[in-house]
Amino acid sequence: MTGSFGPIAPDLPRDRWRFPVALVFLVVLLLVCGRGVGPLPPLGPLLDPAFGVWAMPARADPPTSADARIPGLTGTVTVVYDDRGVPHIFAANEPDAYRALGYVVARDRLFQLELQTLAASGRLTEVAGDRALELDRQMRRLGLPHAARRTYASLPRGSEARAAVDAFADGVNAWIGELPPGGLPIEYRLLGRRPEPWAPVNTMHLLARMGWVLAHEDDLARARARALVGGAAADALYPARAPIQEPIQPNGRRAPRYDFAPLPPPGPADSAAAALVAALPGTIGERVPDALGSNNWAVAPSRTAGGAALLAGDPHLELTLPSIWYETQLTVPGKLDAYGVTIPGAPGIVIGFNRDVAWSFTNTQADVLDYYEETVDDARAPTRYRVDGEWRPVTLEIERYRGRRGEVIATDTIRWSHRGPMTRAGGGWLSMRWTVLETGGEAAVLGGMARSRSVEDFRRITERWSAPAQNMIVADRGGHIGIRTTGRFPVRPGNGRGDVVRDGSTAANDWQSDWPVSRYPGAVDPAQGFLGSANQQPVDPNVDPGYLGADWYSPWRAMRINTLLRSAAPMTPELMARMQTDPGSARADFFVPVLVAAARMRPADAGCAAGARLLAGWQRRYTRDDDRAVYFEAVMRRVRERLWDELRSGSRPAPWPQDQIIAELTGDSASVWWDERATARVEHRDDIFCAALGDARTALEKERGQPDDARWRWDAVNRATIPHLLRLPAFAARDIAVQGGPATLNPVAPGSGYGPSWRMVVELGPEVRAWGIYPGGQSGNPLSVHYKDRLERWSAGTLDTLRFPRRPQDLPGTLVSATLTLTPAAR
Repeated sequence: MTGSFGPIAPDLPRDRWRFPVALVFLVVLLLVCGRGVGPLPPLGPLLDPAFGVWAMPARADPPTSADARIPGLTGTVTVVYDDRGVPHIFAANEPDAYRALGYVVARDRLFQLELQTLAASGRLTEVAGDRALELDRQMRRLGLPHAARRTYASLPRGSEARAAVDAFADGVNAWIGELPPGGLPIEYRLLGRRPEPWAPVNTMHLLARMGWVLAHEDDLARARARALVGGAAADALYPARAPIQEPIQPNGRRAPRYDFAPLPPPGPADSAAAALVAALPGTIGERVPDALGSNNWAVAPSRTAGGAALLAGDPHLELTLPSIWYETQLTVPGKLDAYGVTIPGAPGIVIGFNRDVAWSFTNTQADVLDYYEETVDDARAPTRYRVDGEWRPVTLEIERYRGRRGEVIATDTIRWSHRGPMTRAGGGWLSMRWTVLETGGEAAVLGGMARSRSVEDFRRITERWSAPAQNMIVADRGGHIGIRTTGRFPVRPGNGRGDVVRDGSTAANDWQSDWPVSRYPGAVDPAQGFLGSANQQPVDPNVDPGYLGADWYSPWRAMRINTLLRSAAPMTPELMARMQTDPGSARADFFVPVLVAAARMRPADAGCAAGARLLAGWQRRYTRDDDRAVYFEAVMRRVRERLWDELRSGSRPAPWPQDQIIAELTGDSASVWWDERATARVEHRDDIFCAALGDARTALEKERGQPDDARWRWDAVNRATIPHLLRLPAFAARDIAVQGGPATLNPVAPGSGYGPSWRMVVELGPEVRAWGIYPGGQSGNPLSVHYKDRLERWSAGTLDTLRFPRRPQDLPGTLVSATLTLTPAAR
């Protein structure tokens, strides 16, 4: 099946040629360009025929047939690799399936497994030395390694979750145990390091770090704004109630609702917030709009051409080589039969489908992290903190950071209150409470999702999910669709806001309880016939005004999804795939008419008028050959720079508010926010818009020539670079042209390092059919044909057919690249 610009790839044979040995010189080149990893080992070991890079081409991909013995395995496991390098694992029981998964993931991604663990557990100094010390300190001061250890310890012995985590570790260690020196991934050779045994707790480190990656930290961003423009203005700029309402839970409307109101003017600086901000490390800069955004949607059979439910998943995360995802199938007769992607290190399918159900996630952006200002006995080295007039002991943990040779290069004392880890802030101390640091049931939920049989079954299983909070969408073969914002959502005292720093001296400010599951935003089988999410506010505050968070992503992507689903002909898998790289922009649809109208109000301004003419005929589509998107983005940047000058003061700026706040301000043309403080005159809305139109055109003409120059094309600037995990240039993918842009359904922002990490479409008919792609390939070996073989199709928006055989022999021989047989190791 194909489409005009979002095709689904047919079953075509892949090119099977191997890299010639001559490409070894590429690795030698790394000794020049790979300075990011620090001092490199001598050339001798690298060029040793039995150990070094000369041995790599023969080991770039799995042999066509292989056998291995795994300790702990209870029966034979058959692994069939298809022509895309995907292992289809067939086992007699689930622990054996997870042992096999650990083995094949280590086989393809061993260095990634270890590097992720070192990063999550605050141990990067053991690879990179002093340069990684602050990164490690951040992880440990956030409490993530502590939380991982506690979560693993909380898994009951004999439970399915504990068995899965332990079995995965068995498989990883089986591969490490049989790995000869000549089989080491190139990164280990460059670093002069061997892999260490994989501990089961490493899975918890991985899950904890994912919680940190997906955290939406409003508190300190809003504090920076309060320090500059006061509390009332900060509340309006980063509101708990989004001014454009297109919620995840349908509210009965067929179009967005614009709840625009005049914004309070900048007020006196909040001195307490200023003191807090001055004491905290780092700064918060401008946002990359929607770069970390994700999309998902599901369509009911009544709106599909094939009469079956359809689901699309499209999480946008950090892009690296190798990818954060690893594709696989896990089959245990009568128990488990699922396909999808896992995060290397997790025992199970994270996003995917089985014979009855398909599911995907987007990040909720909920506020689940709070700060408390603690009263301590010693501002320099507290041992006690005061709550309700009584002193409580501070828990002390000594953290040691080791260098490449195992030597201690630094130590920290991490302090904990009953709320969480404590951080020094000027003359005082803050403690942090965060759902990610408190044990949850995520490990058990992963296995349960893969075994679910219906929408309601899936929703019941995921009630135990705690963190990170996710918008979980699901569809089933019975024709049902559902979505729910799932996680743990604290109930706080007073107005319930979590984006403030609270007084820790009273227990009355602690979390009081959690939202009941019955209150979670969501829907099943809505009358509109579709559901979707794109990180927007989950529930219309007119329906439920309870506080879930603030500073929500602008709902431009959600608006585009819903527009396409409302207006489309009966939906097909091809149309779903096209939507994932749809170049349309609800944001441009809103702002272009406003900018053009501003120019009409300033006819004497030639530069403004010329700029408006460039936009007036624009189709507002971020296609590769578009020659106006570059200009529009330059205009919007200059609008932000002029409009938010009040937030850019000093060395502690606040992040730019979401563009929906600019949209809200367009209704108040004389708002004081439009005035630029650095000028003598008083500017209004149209002054700012006209200045931005003129300035952007002048700057682009100076940089890129006249508007008909090829350098004005969108693909001249919107090119993705996907780095290697160690930032080795020779192993990166550079200058990848992509369709889409900020606030579109494919928001790959140039230079941001984030984008669509896995695109999936599933049709839940009598026999499930599915298609997917991620940027990269299954192998972590840069010399493998599967290292980045999917990049071209990912860039084009093409999805591969995902093969889902019921038995090993059901995969046609022409599509089998290798077979691996795993048997129990002798006792």
